[in-house]
Amino acid sequence: MLASDFDSHSLASNQASITSVNSLASLLREKMQAFPQLIRKKKRETKDYKIKIFVIIMFFIIIFLIGYAYVAYHQQVLTKSYFQKIKFNSHDRIFRILSHEDKEVISGQLGTTLGFDTAPFHCLEDHRRNDGSVCIEWNGIARLHLNFEDKGVFRCYTLQWQALTPGLLPTDCYELKRDNGMWFGGGVTKGQEWSLSYANFDFAPYASGDSKIHQFGNGVKRYFINSIGVAMQVSERTPLQLGVNRTENRFCLRAANDEFTFVNHLTPLPQLDYRICTTEDMRSLHMLMTQQSLWDGLKEQEFKVLHSLLEEPVWRIPHAETADSLNESTICDYSESAIAMGLGHIVINEFWQENIGDFTVDKARFPTLKDTIDVLHRRGFKVVLTIQPFISTDSANFKDAVRRKLLIYERHSERSIPALTRYKSSSSAGVLDITNNASVPWLLEKLQRLKEEYGVQSFYLDLGTGYNLPHYYQCRQTLDNPDTYARLFTASLEGAGLMAVSTASVVPKPPTFLSTPPANATWEGLRETLGAVLNYGVIGYPFVLPGVIGGDYLLQRPLSKMVSFYSMAQPPLPDPELFIRWLQLATFMPAMQFSHLPSEYRSDLVTRVAQELKEVRQTVVIALLKKYLSPSMNEGLPLVRPLWMMDPHDPACLIVSDEFSVGEELIVAPILHAGREEREVYLPQGVWKDGIDGSLRKGSRWMHGYRVPKDKIAYFRKMPDNTRF
Repeated sequence: MLASDFDSHSLASNQASITSVNSLASLLREKMQAFPQLIRKKKRETKDYKIKIFVIIMFFIIIFLIGYAYVAYHQQVLTKSYFQKIKFNSHDRIFRILSHEDKEVISGQLGTTLGFDTAPFHCLEDHRRNDGSVCIEWNGIARLHLNFEDKGVFRCYTLQWQALTPGLLPTDCYELKRDNGMWFGGGVTKGQEWSLSYANFDFAPYASGDSKIHQFGNGVKRYFINSIGVAMQVSERTPLQLGVNRTENRFCLRAANDEFTFVNHLTPLPQLDYRICTTEDMRSLHMLMTQQSLWDGLKEQEFKVLHSLLEEPVWRIPHAETADSLNESTICDYSESAIAMGLGHIVINEFWQENIGDFTVDKARFPTLKDTIDVLHRRGFKVVLTIQPFISTDSANFKDAVRRKLLIYERHSERSIPALTRYKSSSSAGVLDITNNASVPWLLEKLQRLKEEYGVQSFYLDLGTGYNLPHYYQCRQTLDNPDTYARLFTASLEGAGLMAVSTASVVPKPPTFLSTPPANATWEGLRETLGAVLNYGVIGYPFVLPGVIGGDYLLQRPLSKMVSFYSMAQPPLPDPELFIRWLQLATFMPAMQFSHLPSEYRSDLVTRVAQELKEVRQTVVIALLKKYLSPSMNEGLPLVRPLWMMDPHDPACLIVSDEFSVGEELIVAPILHAGREEREVYLPQGVWKDGIDGSLRKGSRWMHGYRVPKDKIAYFRKMPDNTRF
């Protein structure tokens, strides 16, 4: 039984094992057969995934291309060509000017204050002009006129915005920096920047002022030039506000009236009017924009005076804060000491009067002034008296001027109420109204009497700046702006003989020079003097009179008011090193002006340096100043120039702010910091002869660590191009 049972059980077990093996084999075979299908399915799923990604990417690309094509199409449709070289999109107001080679030279956005809600359209017939201009209007908001003038190699474009709604301030902004191009102009700015491209300030009225307090200095001109061959000139009738934003890379012009500078509304609503000129050569463009013949009406005697200012120093009589410090003995003693340095023009400040505005000599302090002036004439000096448009309330002339209604009066008042201001030693003064036809003859009569009675040759016209006018000023005739007052006053006294003026907005008729702002007797003041001479030359003033050597005043604290608010005495004797470096710089300026004399130092070093520099000026500098006098008179080019005027295509010349040239034949690299006896020097293209050691130097390169001892100044004379080393 046991054996039989075992056999039965063994058979069942074998059959079950065979069945299990067969089942496993069958399952394995099914899996093996399904494996290729699984692989194909996996591949198909992967392929589907990639296709989906590809489709999504293509979808976004198509959307992008459609959007780009839409924008580009509308840009192309909206951007129109005007006068061949202007590209202007009237929708977003992007404005571009192309060169002769169709290269973009300037780009900006016009009408930045308009907004984008209103579509522009061409002006109605009544608003169009018959001068070939294009007129575009934003309905009820603003109107723009574009015009073109072909000057051969120069192309000039006129833009004029007219606001049509109160509160709108027409504003155009242009790129501040482009293709290494830099903007110059504006004269002296508050930050003393070499180029406007380095400046950064909010909108400010473009008017003469004290650059220590206001945004711009005492010499202004509405002219700006870019090194890539673009220049702008803004109309005098535009209430111009200027703003520079380095962060946004924008240089902006705005028309906006205010409560002082542009209080007189010359148009019912602000109007921005200017022109842009382009060419390939920056120097030629500068000549075009500043060109004016200064020869017109120039008399032979005036030309001799101009030569004398180039050849001989200006001697400013030392003074204290009060009039008592000035008398005949002071003048005689000073002239005796000055003879050792040369003859020239002796300038007597306003203290020759008892009160400012007397226009008569103070007999108490100058009982024999006529004899004193005769002595000065025999010594070879020319005498210059300082005059001002201000009349102190303590002067007898003040009552006379009030009675005759010759003074500027208070706005919104009867013309019998004079407007008062403060200027230097006069704490309360009226101002002559130059627009009153009776004022000029009244003043000229008094000046002529001084010339006849005392033998005075000329006058220094100390006008202050636009901000020295009474705040609520009103003239008989409406002024465009305060600088118009200085322009009219200067023009009215040209026949009386003006040696120099303290402020200007147009180039005064030669031989009148424009003075630089008063300089503090510090190293910073020295640097500011060079910057002022160069920047005024850039905006078209060829004849600039730097302040006195060593500084005009000394203040160790920052100013809270204009310099002209104070009656400042001559500064104490400057540090010898500062005086020497200042004297070295002044030797190469258009004119030299002394107050402190080298002999005051009782130093062999100072005396020797002064004599050596006198020889350099007489043998080298004066000859060059005379040589380039005619180009300055004909073309408006300055006698003393920044390096970029020699080679505007040299990038290094654009950034060098502490070197300059006299004409085109002399490079000067002064020391402008205390304790330094070496500096970096860049020489433009050419061959140059070193003024210190006489060696020849190759141009278009930097000289690093160039040694300049305390008693020397680095200068280089240009040699013929075929000069060999």
